[in-house]
Amino acid sequence: MHHRPSRRTLLTATAATAAAAVTGGVVAPGAVAAQRSASSGPSGGHHTSAATTERLKRLISRMTLEEKVGQLFVMRVYGHSATEPDQADIDANMAEIGVRTAAEMIAKYHVGGIIYFAWAHNTRDPHQIADLSNGIQRAGLAGPTPLPLLVSTDQEHGIVCRVGEPATLMPGAMALGAGGSRSDARRAGQIAGAELAAIGINQNYAPDADVNVNPANPVIGVRSFGSDPQSVAGMVAAQVKGYQSSGIASTAKHFPGHGDTNTDSHTGLPVIRHTREQWAQLDAPPFRAAIAAGIDSIMTAHIVVPALDPAEDPATLSRPILTGILREELGYDGVVVTDSLGMEGVRTKYGDERVPVLALQAGVDQLLNPPNLAVSWNAVLEAVKSGEISEARIEESILRILRLKTKLGLFDDPFVSHKGVDRTVGTRAHLAAADRIAERTTTLLANDGAVLPLSRRSHKNLLVVGADPASPSGTTGPPTTTLATAFVELGYAATALSTGTAPTKAKIDAAVAAARGKDAVIVGTYNVSATSSQRTLVSALAATGIPVITVAIRNPYDIAQLAGTGFAANLATYSWTDVELRAAARVIAGRAEPEGTLPVPVQRADDPAQVLHPVGYGLTY
Repeated sequence: MHHRPSRRTLLTATAATAAAAVTGGVVAPGAVAAQRSASSGPSGGHHTSAATTERLKRLISRMTLEEKVGQLFVMRVYGHSATEPDQADIDANMAEIGVRTAAEMIAKYHVGGIIYFAWAHNTRDPHQIADLSNGIQRAGLAGPTPLPLLVSTDQEHGIVCRVGEPATLMPGAMALGAGGSRSDARRAGQIAGAELAAIGINQNYAPDADVNVNPANPVIGVRSFGSDPQSVAGMVAAQVKGYQSSGIASTAKHFPGHGDTNTDSHTGLPVIRHTREQWAQLDAPPFRAAIAAGIDSIMTAHIVVPALDPAEDPATLSRPILTGILREELGYDGVVVTDSLGMEGVRTKYGDERVPVLALQAGVDQLLNPPNLAVSWNAVLEAVKSGEISEARIEESILRILRLKTKLGLFDDPFVSHKGVDRTVGTRAHLAAADRIAERTTTLLANDGAVLPLSRRSHKNLLVVGADPASPSGTTGPPTTTLATAFVELGYAATALSTGTAPTKAKIDAAVAAARGKDAVIVGTYNVSATSSQRTLVSALAATGIPVITVAIRNPYDIAQLAGTGFAANLATYSWTDVELRAAARVIAGRAEPEGTLPVPVQRADDPAQVLHPVGYGLTY
């Protein structure tokens, strides 16, 4: 066995376009595909021709003020269908939006985009999603000014995933960071992008460009590629190129960088104390790389960075950050979209009627998912009517949005087909690629006594216990069952027993009893803390004398908290989706080599100033 040398990390160093006509007719599918995969310019803007820009400006001039305001909004809506959702979803839409369906919302508010969520019942299966997308586009084209919509979702893969199986699920960002392969990152983005495009999702809020330098970060963590800004930058650029080569818009998030927070911006307003120099070294490189790669859109963060804006406004509402730094200093001219306006981080300082107005004044183009669409929409409408925001200002944003829609080919043909779904989504080739990529991310951090790989001759009878967090997409897992099934398929005898993230004494006793007669125990751990009873579970199982292999199914920091519990081996998978768990099983069984290395340092639990395992650490067989 050996471990690879450490890669440099700045954590310790810093202390611690479309040429087609806008109103053109149907074009050949190949022409649309070629247009959709055309790259953006280096500024992240869309290199539409002067003639196309003029056509778009004429189109904008024909729009009513209400239509113009609507184009700025991207809104959630409940239901699996644009016109015939289930009654419970109709009721939810009436309660939250005052409309029955997506089609009614588009007709009333002229929204420029819709965001899909699993909890809003938008993403049951690929064919249903395709039908929903087509219904949304039909509703957009039925308006007084026919306009296609940007249909978006958060398909980061790993722990944030809205579209699940049978679509191909890829390793998440930190797993790809552990794999260290930009070609794998690009291929993952290309496959994921092709599948999203096939079901009518044309804007993906990925990749995460945050540099996770704070192990205690409660909201980013494994959603980041790692802690080294240059490594993260390379992976971000690769993913942007992968997604956008498939004809969808990619979104780097969360500007100006959400990696060093200890507050979740969903529930509070984080403050980042980086100096301007630290920001330039730590947080900026991935966004610069995304812009250089031609990123179509950038998402703002609901965070305060006093060094970048002394007024201490959230970045989403900060003109110095969005216009001064992103637009003028970094030279970005693509679409800027807010993070969800329903998050507490953006609502703590100003009321919901002021937030969208301030965001537009700061330099935002798209207003994402306001808590009350009527309040936000009317606030923007009144701000324009009163002169607080000029009509010319919102037309700047509308032009960027329509340029993106043009680049994506949506004015030519916004519809998708069931044949396209069958030809693209969850294909054997895509699933096989996901498996191979996942194998290259699995990271072996400890292997005392060379217990791994587990021989079927000496360790055939296995018990799999541990945490069973809900599936990120609602379609995979539970992890203990997935791991046990994978071992059975590899020729082992394996039993699953869920013990949870906070196992009780009764659960621990049951696991110890179930371990009797087994040859080895696999324990899936999930964000172990100093006081977590997951530590007690591992200790109790190790005390039986049976080899215990711990698998960190979320953050890789678990190994530090498990010191002294007696485990024999430890692996990190960076997520608990099936593709990563199956890869871990193959590594444990010796069917694949552990090739991943840590993309973040793991500090000692008893002395966080000391590094237990540095960036770049990883064992092999």
